[in-house]
Amino acid sequence: MLLQFFTALRDAKVPVSLREYLVLLDALDRDLAEKRVEEFYFLARTALVKDESHLDRFDRVFGQVFRGLEGMGEAVAPTAIPEEWLRKLVEKHLTEAEKAEIRALGWDKLFETLKQRLAEQKGRHQGGSKWIGTGGTSPFGAYGYNPEGIRIGQDGNRNFRAVKVWDKREFRDLDDTVELGARTVRVALRRLRRFARSGAAEELDLDGTIRSTAKAGYLDVRMRPERRNAVKVLLFLDVGGSMDWHVELAETLFSAARSEFKHLVHYYFHNCPYEAVWTENARRHDARTPLLDVIRTYGSDYRLVFVGDASMSPYEIAMAGGSVEHWNEEPGAAWMQRLVDHFPKVAWLNPVPEAHWPYTQSIDMLRRLLGDRMYPLTLDGIDRATRGLLR
Repeated sequence: MLLQFFTALRDAKVPVSLREYLVLLDALDRDLAEKRVEEFYFLARTALVKDESHLDRFDRVFGQVFRGLEGMGEAVAPTAIPEEWLRKLVEKHLTEAEKAEIRALGWDKLFETLKQRLAEQKGRHQGGSKWIGTGGTSPFGAYGYNPEGIRIGQDGNRNFRAVKVWDKREFRDLDDTVELGARTVRVALRRLRRFARSGAAEELDLDGTIRSTAKAGYLDVRMRPERRNAVKVLLFLDVGGSMDWHVELAETLFSAARSEFKHLVHYYFHNCPYEAVWTENARRHDARTPLLDVIRTYGSDYRLVFVGDASMSPYEIAMAGGSVEHWNEEPGAAWMQRLVDHFPKVAWLNPVPEAHWPYTQSIDMLRRLLGDRMYPLTLDGIDRATRGLLR
Protein backbone atom coordinates (compact mmCIF):
# COMPACT_ATOMS: atom_id res chain seq x y z
CA MET A 1 0.00 0.00 0.00
CA LEU A 2 2.85 2.41 0.75
CA LEU A 3 4.37 1.78 -2.67
CA GLN A 4 0.96 2.50 -4.22
CA PHE A 5 0.83 5.72 -2.18
CA PHE A 6 4.28 6.72 -3.45
CA THR A 7 3.41 6.11 -7.11
CA ALA A 8 0.05 7.87 -6.74
CA LEU A 9 1.81 10.97 -5.42
CA ARG A 10 4.18 10.92 -8.37
CA ASP A 11 1.24 10.54 -10.78
CA ALA A 12 -0.41 13.57 -9.14
CA LYS A 13 2.73 15.65 -9.89
CA VAL A 14 3.84 15.82 -6.26
CA PRO A 15 7.66 15.78 -6.56
CA VAL A 16 8.41 12.93 -4.14
CA SER A 17 11.87 11.38 -4.32
CA LEU A 18 12.91 7.84 -3.46
CA ARG A 19 15.05 9.21 -0.64
CA GLU A 20 12.02 10.83 0.99
CA TYR A 21 10.06 7.59 0.59
CA LEU A 22 12.86 5.70 2.39
CA VAL A 23 12.83 8.32 5.16
CA LEU A 24 9.11 7.68 5.64
CA LEU A 25 9.69 3.91 5.79
CA ASP A 26 12.43 4.41 8.37
CA ALA A 27 10.13 6.60 10.45
CA LEU A 28 7.44 3.90 10.34
CA ASP A 29 9.98 1.26 11.40
CA ARG A 30 10.64 3.44 14.45
CA ASP A 31 6.86 3.58 15.09
CA LEU A 32 6.75 7.38 14.95
CA ALA A 33 3.13 7.21 13.73
CA GLU A 34 2.14 5.03 16.70
CA LYS A 35 -0.05 2.93 14.38
CA ARG A 36 -2.63 5.70 14.11
CA VAL A 37 -3.99 6.89 10.80
CA GLU A 38 -4.01 10.57 11.75
CA GLU A 39 -0.44 10.42 13.07
CA PHE A 40 0.62 8.64 9.88
CA TYR A 41 -1.02 11.39 7.80
CA PHE A 42 1.03 14.13 9.47
CA LEU A 43 4.20 12.03 9.41
CA ALA A 44 3.83 11.29 5.69
CA ARG A 45 3.04 14.92 4.88
CA THR A 46 6.12 16.09 6.77
CA ALA A 47 8.39 13.56 5.09
CA LEU A 48 7.08 13.79 1.53
CA VAL A 49 5.85 17.35 0.90
CA LYS A 50 8.51 20.01 0.32
CA ASP A 51 6.33 22.87 -0.96
CA GLU A 52 3.10 24.23 0.57
CA SER A 53 1.57 24.50 -2.87
CA HIS A 54 1.49 20.67 -3.07
CA LEU A 55 -0.42 20.14 0.20
CA ASP A 56 -3.83 19.98 -1.47
CA ARG A 57 -2.66 17.39 -4.02
CA PHE A 58 -1.15 15.35 -1.20
CA ASP A 59 -4.44 15.45 0.72
CA ARG A 60 -6.41 14.28 -2.30
CA VAL A 61 -4.04 11.38 -2.94
CA PHE A 62 -4.01 10.42 0.72
CA GLY A 63 -7.79 10.38 0.80
CA GLN A 64 -7.95 8.17 -2.31
CA VAL A 65 -5.25 5.67 -1.35
CA PHE A 66 -6.26 5.24 2.27
CA ARG A 67 -10.00 5.54 1.71
CA GLY A 68 -11.91 3.52 4.28
CA LEU A 69 -9.31 3.44 7.01
CA GLU A 70 -11.34 5.98 8.93
CA GLY A 71 -14.70 4.65 7.78
CA MET A 72 -16.94 2.37 9.83
CA GLY A 73 -15.41 -0.78 8.37
CA GLU A 74 -12.11 -0.02 10.08
CA ALA A 75 -13.44 2.04 12.92
CA VAL A 76 -14.57 -1.02 14.91
CA ALA A 77 -11.02 -2.35 15.04
CA PRO A 78 -9.54 -1.85 18.54
CA THR A 79 -6.18 -0.73 17.20
CA ALA A 80 -7.80 2.23 15.46
CA ILE A 81 -9.32 3.85 18.56
CA PRO A 82 -7.25 5.46 21.33
CA GLU A 83 -8.05 4.23 24.81
CA GLU A 84 -8.02 7.67 26.41
CA TRP A 85 -11.19 8.86 24.67
CA LEU A 86 -12.91 5.48 25.03
CA ARG A 87 -12.74 5.93 28.77
CA LYS A 88 -14.50 9.29 28.47
CA LEU A 89 -17.09 7.85 26.12
CA VAL A 90 -17.99 5.01 28.49
CA GLU A 91 -18.70 7.44 31.31
CA LYS A 92 -21.58 8.97 29.31
CA HIS A 93 -22.89 5.90 27.53
CA LEU A 94 -22.98 2.95 29.93
CA THR A 95 -24.73 2.40 33.24
CA GLU A 96 -22.84 2.12 36.49
CA ALA A 97 -23.23 -1.65 36.34
CA GLU A 98 -21.86 -1.76 32.77
CA LYS A 99 -18.94 0.45 33.79
CA ALA A 100 -18.07 -1.93 36.57
CA GLU A 101 -18.25 -4.84 34.14
CA ILE A 102 -15.95 -3.08 31.67
CA ARG A 103 -13.44 -2.37 34.42
CA ALA A 104 -13.37 -6.08 35.12
CA LEU A 105 -13.37 -7.31 31.50
CA GLY A 106 -11.33 -4.61 29.77
CA TRP A 107 -12.06 -1.71 27.43
CA ASP A 108 -12.79 -3.93 24.45
CA LYS A 109 -16.34 -4.11 25.77
CA LEU A 110 -17.13 -0.73 24.23
CA PHE A 111 -16.22 -2.05 20.80
CA GLU A 112 -18.50 -5.00 21.32
CA THR A 113 -21.29 -2.58 22.25
CA LEU A 114 -20.77 -0.61 19.06
CA LYS A 115 -20.55 -3.79 16.94
CA GLN A 116 -23.75 -5.08 18.47
CA ARG A 117 -25.61 -1.88 17.67
CA LEU A 118 -24.34 -1.91 14.13
CA ALA A 119 -25.60 -5.44 13.72
CA GLU A 120 -28.97 -4.82 15.38
CA GLN A 121 -29.81 -1.56 13.71
CA LYS A 122 -31.55 -2.21 10.39
CA GLY A 123 -32.35 1.28 9.16
CA ARG A 124 -32.06 5.00 9.60
CA HIS A 125 -32.74 6.30 13.10
CA GLN A 126 -33.40 9.84 14.22
CA GLY A 127 -33.57 11.04 17.80
CA GLY A 128 -33.22 8.92 20.88
CA SER A 129 -30.28 7.98 23.06
CA LYS A 130 -29.25 4.51 21.88
CA TRP A 131 -29.11 3.88 18.14
CA ILE A 132 -26.63 5.27 15.64
CA GLY A 133 -28.41 8.07 13.84
CA THR A 134 -29.11 11.77 13.62
CA GLY A 135 -30.33 14.06 16.37
CA GLY A 136 -30.97 12.82 19.87
CA THR A 137 -28.38 12.16 22.57
CA SER A 138 -26.81 8.91 21.41
CA PRO A 139 -23.01 8.92 21.64
CA PHE A 140 -22.85 7.48 18.11
CA GLY A 141 -24.07 9.59 15.17
CA ALA A 142 -24.53 13.13 13.89
CA TYR A 143 -26.52 16.36 14.26
CA GLY A 144 -27.48 15.68 17.86
CA TYR A 145 -25.92 16.44 21.21
CA ASN A 146 -23.91 14.28 23.56
CA PRO A 147 -21.31 15.76 25.90
CA GLU A 148 -18.68 13.32 24.61
CA GLY A 149 -19.63 11.17 21.65
CA ILE A 150 -18.40 9.83 18.33
CA ARG A 151 -19.39 11.91 15.31
CA ILE A 152 -20.23 9.72 12.30
CA GLY A 153 -21.27 11.09 8.90
CA GLN A 154 -21.66 14.79 9.66
CA ASP A 155 -20.37 17.56 7.37
CA GLY A 156 -18.88 19.72 10.11
CA ASN A 157 -18.71 20.75 13.76
CA ARG A 158 -21.85 21.95 15.51
CA ASN A 159 -21.28 21.76 19.26
CA PHE A 160 -17.53 21.00 19.22
CA ARG A 161 -18.08 18.22 21.76
CA ALA A 162 -17.23 15.05 19.82
CA VAL A 163 -14.40 13.02 21.33
CA LYS A 164 -13.63 11.42 17.97
CA VAL A 165 -14.78 12.00 14.41
CA TRP A 166 -15.39 8.98 12.18
CA ASP A 167 -16.09 10.59 8.85
CA LYS A 168 -14.85 10.17 5.36
CA ARG A 169 -12.05 12.69 4.97
CA GLU A 170 -12.95 15.27 2.36
CA PHE A 171 -10.19 17.49 1.03
CA ARG A 172 -10.78 20.81 -0.66
CA ASP A 173 -9.77 20.61 -4.30
CA LEU A 174 -7.32 23.47 -4.84
CA ASP A 175 -6.01 22.90 -8.33
CA ASP A 176 -3.10 24.94 -9.67
CA THR A 177 -5.11 26.10 -12.69
CA VAL A 178 -7.87 27.93 -10.83
CA GLU A 179 -7.99 31.49 -9.54
CA LEU A 180 -6.42 32.19 -6.22
CA GLY A 181 -7.24 33.10 -2.65
CA ALA A 182 -5.11 35.19 -0.29
CA ARG A 183 -3.35 32.19 1.27
CA THR A 184 -2.42 30.51 -1.98
CA VAL A 185 -1.21 33.80 -3.45
CA ARG A 186 1.16 34.27 -0.52
CA VAL A 187 2.39 30.70 -0.87
CA ALA A 188 3.04 31.20 -4.60
CA LEU A 189 4.83 34.52 -4.12
CA ARG A 190 7.04 33.13 -1.36
CA ARG A 191 9.28 31.46 -3.92
CA LEU A 192 10.35 34.90 -5.17
CA ARG A 193 11.68 36.01 -1.80
CA ARG A 194 15.45 36.03 -1.37
CA PHE A 195 17.25 36.99 1.79
CA ALA A 196 20.61 38.70 2.22
CA ARG A 197 22.53 39.87 5.26
CA SER A 198 22.68 43.64 5.46
CA GLY A 199 23.14 46.42 8.00
CA ALA A 200 25.04 46.41 11.27
CA ALA A 201 26.21 43.22 12.99
CA GLU A 202 23.44 43.02 15.60
CA GLU A 203 22.34 39.37 15.51
CA LEU A 204 24.05 36.53 17.39
CA ASP A 205 25.93 34.18 15.07
CA LEU A 206 25.52 30.98 17.08
CA ASP A 207 27.45 28.70 14.70
CA GLY A 208 30.25 31.25 14.35
CA THR A 209 30.40 31.71 18.14
CA ILE A 210 30.72 27.96 18.70
CA ARG A 211 33.47 27.60 16.11
CA SER A 212 35.37 30.65 17.36
CA THR A 213 35.05 29.60 21.02
CA ALA A 214 36.29 26.07 20.29
CA LYS A 215 39.24 27.46 18.35
CA ALA A 216 40.19 30.16 20.87
CA GLY A 217 39.60 28.18 24.05
CA TYR A 218 37.43 30.88 25.63
CA LEU A 219 33.99 32.38 24.96
CA ASP A 220 34.28 34.39 21.76
CA VAL A 221 30.89 35.86 20.86
CA ARG A 222 30.36 36.53 17.17
CA MET A 223 27.69 38.80 15.71
CA ARG A 224 26.36 39.09 12.16
CA PRO A 225 23.98 41.35 10.21
CA GLU A 226 20.30 40.45 10.25
CA ARG A 227 18.87 38.57 7.30
CA ARG A 228 16.54 40.84 5.35
CA ASN A 229 14.29 40.38 2.39
CA ALA A 230 16.43 41.50 -0.53
CA VAL A 231 13.88 41.23 -3.34
CA LYS A 232 12.60 44.53 -4.75
CA VAL A 233 9.27 44.49 -6.58
CA LEU A 234 7.71 47.21 -8.75
CA LEU A 235 4.02 46.41 -9.18
CA PHE A 236 1.96 47.98 -11.99
CA LEU A 237 -1.79 47.44 -11.55
CA ASP A 238 -4.33 47.97 -14.33
CA VAL A 239 -7.54 49.58 -13.01
CA GLY A 240 -10.88 50.47 -14.52
CA GLY A 241 -12.75 49.32 -17.59
CA SER A 242 -12.69 45.56 -18.18
CA MET A 243 -10.50 45.11 -15.08
CA ASP A 244 -13.58 45.83 -12.96
CA TRP A 245 -14.48 42.18 -13.49
CA HIS A 246 -11.22 41.13 -11.84
CA VAL A 247 -10.90 43.76 -9.10
CA GLU A 248 -11.35 41.29 -6.23
CA LEU A 249 -8.59 39.03 -7.51
CA ALA A 250 -6.29 42.00 -8.12
CA GLU A 251 -6.92 43.24 -4.57
CA THR A 252 -6.10 39.78 -3.21
CA LEU A 253 -2.81 39.69 -5.10
CA PHE A 254 -1.94 43.25 -4.01
CA SER A 255 -2.65 42.47 -0.35
CA ALA A 256 -0.60 39.26 -0.48
CA ALA A 257 2.32 40.99 -2.18
CA ARG A 258 2.41 43.75 0.44
CA SER A 259 2.64 41.16 3.22
CA GLU A 260 5.40 39.18 1.49
CA PHE A 261 7.83 41.86 0.27
CA LYS A 262 9.49 44.57 2.29
CA HIS A 263 10.61 46.48 -0.81
CA LEU A 264 7.37 46.85 -2.78
CA VAL A 265 6.39 49.92 -4.82
CA HIS A 266 3.10 50.06 -6.69
CA TYR A 267 1.60 52.24 -9.42
CA TYR A 268 -1.69 52.20 -11.28
CA PHE A 269 -2.27 52.47 -15.02
CA HIS A 270 -5.16 51.89 -17.38
CA ASN A 271 -4.95 49.32 -20.18
CA CYS A 272 -1.38 50.15 -21.22
CA PRO A 273 1.32 52.28 -19.52
CA TYR A 274 1.83 55.66 -21.17
CA GLU A 275 3.80 58.75 -20.15
CA ALA A 276 2.40 58.83 -16.58
CA VAL A 277 1.15 56.52 -13.83
CA TRP A 278 -0.38 57.23 -10.41
CA THR A 279 -0.47 55.87 -6.85
CA GLU A 280 -3.95 57.03 -5.78
CA ASN A 281 -6.97 56.35 -7.95
CA ALA A 282 -8.93 59.15 -6.29
CA ARG A 283 -6.33 61.64 -7.60
CA ARG A 284 -5.45 59.93 -10.83
CA HIS A 285 -5.90 63.10 -12.91
CA ASP A 286 -4.06 65.62 -10.74
CA ALA A 287 -1.35 63.57 -8.99
CA ARG A 288 0.39 61.64 -11.73
CA THR A 289 4.00 60.45 -11.75
CA PRO A 290 5.88 60.69 -15.05
CA LEU A 291 6.90 57.21 -16.16
CA LEU A 292 10.39 58.49 -16.98
CA ASP A 293 10.74 59.48 -13.31
CA VAL A 294 9.82 55.94 -12.30
CA ILE A 295 12.50 54.56 -14.62
CA ARG A 296 15.09 57.00 -13.27
CA THR A 297 14.17 56.38 -9.62
CA TYR A 298 14.18 52.59 -9.47
CA GLY A 299 17.17 50.55 -10.53
CA SER A 300 17.24 47.58 -12.86
CA ASP A 301 17.46 45.24 -9.83
CA TYR A 302 13.71 45.72 -9.30
CA ARG A 303 11.40 42.97 -10.57
CA LEU A 304 8.67 44.58 -12.67
CA VAL A 305 5.29 42.85 -12.42
CA PHE A 306 2.21 43.94 -14.40
CA VAL A 307 -1.29 42.85 -13.39
CA GLY A 308 -3.93 43.40 -16.02
CA ASP A 309 -6.20 41.71 -18.55
CA ALA A 310 -4.34 43.28 -21.52
CA SER A 311 -7.71 43.59 -23.26
CA MET A 312 -8.07 46.82 -25.23
CA SER A 313 -8.13 48.24 -28.70
CA PRO A 314 -4.91 47.42 -30.60
CA TYR A 315 -4.64 51.15 -31.41
CA GLU A 316 -3.95 51.86 -27.71
CA ILE A 317 -0.72 49.89 -28.06
CA ALA A 318 0.32 50.67 -31.58
CA MET A 319 -0.75 54.25 -32.31
CA ALA A 320 -0.14 57.75 -30.94
CA GLY A 321 -3.46 59.15 -29.71
CA GLY A 322 -4.82 55.63 -29.28
CA SER A 323 -5.51 55.95 -25.55
CA VAL A 324 -9.18 56.06 -24.60
CA GLU A 325 -8.57 58.58 -21.79
CA HIS A 326 -6.18 61.20 -23.17
CA TRP A 327 -4.06 62.11 -26.17
CA ASN A 328 -0.84 60.12 -25.91
CA GLU A 329 2.04 61.60 -27.90
CA GLU A 330 3.70 58.19 -28.20
CA PRO A 331 2.10 54.75 -28.59
CA GLY A 332 1.87 52.44 -25.61
CA ALA A 333 4.32 50.05 -27.27
CA ALA A 334 7.08 52.67 -27.01
CA TRP A 335 6.60 53.06 -23.27
CA MET A 336 6.39 49.32 -22.76
CA GLN A 337 9.67 48.92 -24.61
CA ARG A 338 11.34 51.52 -22.35
CA LEU A 339 10.17 49.64 -19.27
CA VAL A 340 11.31 46.26 -20.59
CA ASP A 341 14.70 47.67 -21.56
CA HIS A 342 15.26 49.16 -18.10
CA PHE A 343 13.81 46.29 -16.04
CA PRO A 344 15.14 43.05 -17.58
CA LYS A 345 13.23 40.89 -15.08
CA VAL A 346 9.60 41.45 -15.96
CA ALA A 347 6.36 39.45 -15.91
CA TRP A 348 2.71 40.16 -16.73
CA LEU A 349 -0.01 38.35 -14.74
CA ASN A 350 -3.28 38.13 -16.66
CA PRO A 351 -6.59 37.20 -14.94
CA VAL A 352 -8.11 36.20 -18.29
CA PRO A 353 -7.96 32.39 -18.71
CA GLU A 354 -4.98 31.44 -20.85
CA ALA A 355 -7.15 29.49 -23.27
CA HIS A 356 -8.91 32.75 -24.23
CA TRP A 357 -5.78 34.74 -25.02
CA PRO A 358 -5.61 33.87 -28.76
CA TYR A 359 -9.00 35.56 -29.28
CA THR A 360 -7.79 39.02 -28.16
CA GLN A 361 -5.32 40.76 -30.45
CA SER A 362 -4.01 43.16 -27.79
CA ILE A 363 -3.01 40.27 -25.52
CA ASP A 364 -0.90 38.81 -28.29
CA MET A 365 0.70 42.19 -28.99
CA LEU A 366 1.72 42.71 -25.35
CA ARG A 367 2.98 39.13 -25.07
CA ARG A 368 5.36 39.76 -27.93
CA LEU A 369 6.51 43.07 -26.44
CA LEU A 370 7.28 41.24 -23.19
CA GLY A 371 9.18 38.43 -24.87
CA ASP A 372 6.38 35.95 -24.11
CA ARG A 373 6.59 36.64 -20.37
CA MET A 374 2.86 36.82 -19.78
CA TYR A 375 1.37 34.30 -17.35
CA PRO A 376 -2.17 33.47 -16.18
CA LEU A 377 -3.15 34.71 -12.73
CA THR A 378 -3.37 31.22 -11.25
CA LEU A 379 -1.22 29.32 -8.79
CA ASP A 380 0.65 27.65 -11.63
CA GLY A 381 0.95 30.94 -13.51
CA ILE A 382 2.44 32.78 -10.53
CA ASP A 383 4.83 29.89 -9.98
CA ARG A 384 6.00 30.12 -13.60
CA ALA A 385 6.28 33.90 -13.32
CA THR A 386 8.40 33.76 -10.18
CA ARG A 387 10.70 31.20 -11.78
CA GLY A 388 11.16 33.55 -14.72
CA LEU A 389 11.80 36.53 -12.45
CA LEU A 390 14.54 34.62 -10.62
CA ARG A 391 16.56 33.81 -13.74
